[in-house]
Amino acid sequence: MMAMHWSNWDRTDLAVERAAIVRERTGEIPGLESSQEQINGITITRVQVTHAYAASRVGKPPGRYFTLECPELKYRNRTLLKNVAQIIAEELTALAGLPRQNDILVVGLGNWQATPDALGPRVVSQLMVTRHIREYISQDLGGRLYPVAAISPGVLGITGMETADIVRGIVQQIKPELVITVDALAARSPSRLFSTIQIADTGIQPGSGVGNNRPGLNTESLGVPVIAIGVPTVVSGASIAVDVLQDYFSRFNPHARPTIDSVHDFLSQDLLELMVTHKDVDMQIMEISKLLASAINKATQPAITEEEMLDYLQ
Repeated sequence: MMAMHWSNWDRTDLAVERAAIVRERTGEIPGLESSQEQINGITITRVQVTHAYAASRVGKPPGRYFTLECPELKYRNRTLLKNVAQIIAEELTALAGLPRQNDILVVGLGNWQATPDALGPRVVSQLMVTRHIREYISQDLGGRLYPVAAISPGVLGITGMETADIVRGIVQQIKPELVITVDALAARSPSRLFSTIQIADTGIQPGSGVGNNRPGLNTESLGVPVIAIGVPTVVSGASIAVDVLQDYFSRFNPHARPTIDSVHDFLSQDLLELMVTHKDVDMQIMEISKLLASAINKATQPAITEEEMLDYLQ
């Protein structure tokens, strides 16, 4: 069984993009299922990898992948953001079996010193963390809280330790019932930056979308279920170059339109290794981290009202 080769311009953490690339190149394959629905301008795609062969072709482990796409997210409409947070909370509840009586550990992956990679730490900083205080607050509120812990373990270049080793040690110590990871992702298409959210029940391999694979965080490595939430914040320069070249030839010389492989000859090594983000990445990270934190808070603390959450977080 031969795994599919993924080039620099194919770099993506999104199962929906990988499934589309595989189908474009080889057609339908067994063990790869998908469905799509539209809700008020929001596109929801569910991809399920059910067979090892499909997993090897898509480059994603068997499991369920939920993708929400909404181009309007970039424009920070408050009503829309609230609706999307509710949809994400409902999907989290369904995938993770929330709420849980025992500890939940939320892990904010990424480098807080690099804005495009700071999504995980930003989300963790806005969570309703309750594991340590339930017995110290009013009985009315405390009786409705579920235990949530959170950590931003940093990256190898900051800590000198593999993130997977840090998280594994914490899991062994506090023994959570569930781990939720939050991370910045890479996309194949620039249009998906900050407008797409993926949730998977397969865990995550940090850095895979940018060619910097680190040890995975999943049920096999941690011994507990792992739900991964991610938002694409970067796209490879090679992907953009390929799109531009192919679009140029399709418009002005369609008979000479190059293949993907021949386009590679036009690209320098610097371009192949370049990762690109939005010019207003600071604002986008701030807004999308608020959205994800709100969704996680809703899913993990369903008995707490929004007003009580705001009071708690202040």
